[in-house]
Amino acid sequence: MLLPLSPLSAEEKIFVIGLPRTGTTSVCAALLDMGFKVAHTAFTREAVEQAQVIADTPAFSEFPQLHGLFPKARFIYLQRDLRLWLPSIKTLLEKMSLAKEGGKGIINPLLERCFEQVFGSFGVACLQDDQYLAACYQRHFELVDNYFSTQTNALLTLDVSEAVSLRKLADFVSVELAGDLEFPRLNINGKITAWKDIKHPMKIDSNAAGEYRRRYYSYDVIEKKPTK
Repeated sequence: MLLPLSPLSAEEKIFVIGLPRTGTTSVCAALLDMGFKVAHTAFTREAVEQAQVIADTPAFSEFPQLHGLFPKARFIYLQRDLRLWLPSIKTLLEKMSLAKEGGKGIINPLLERCFEQVFGSFGVACLQDDQYLAACYQRHFELVDNYFSTQTNALLTLDVSEAVSLRKLADFVSVELAGDLEFPRLNINGKITAWKDIKHPMKIDSNAAGEYRRRYYSYDVIEKKPTK
């Protein structure tokens, strides 16, 4: 059982910046149960501003820009054993490459941009190469490690497979756990749609529209809200 959470201010976002297939859905589900408004992927400015927690796209690749917009934010980096991550990420990248190159679906432009920043273009053979993908994982880790080297209090590093990981997360976000709990295990065995199946009042629509409709941020110029 979880005890209630004190609400965050609009500036105190939590960004989950682990790469896809490192446990982002499990972390998001746990934070929903802790009382946070959560967006697992946020494709619009409105989604980012509504959510208290943002995971996956765009957080995993554009966390420095988001930190510039939300300087009081905290960040959660997720680790995963490469022996487990590699087959999982290859399955995801293969599906996305088919959607992009084979005309079997539409990929959101922000999602495509963020994935290409880490993995390169969809459809290329190296996206199924273990050595190449391991190097992508390592570069991403080094980017995170270097960025937070002088601001370690803003970062939690977590492996959701560890028995104490849920308690570490709760401590980081100032939630009191009652009892010994473990992370929910979601999106296992190649599944990628577990988040869509979750029904929760604190879940934020990734494509939420508001005063900016469905536009995303321009990091260089942040527009003022329209006057009414």
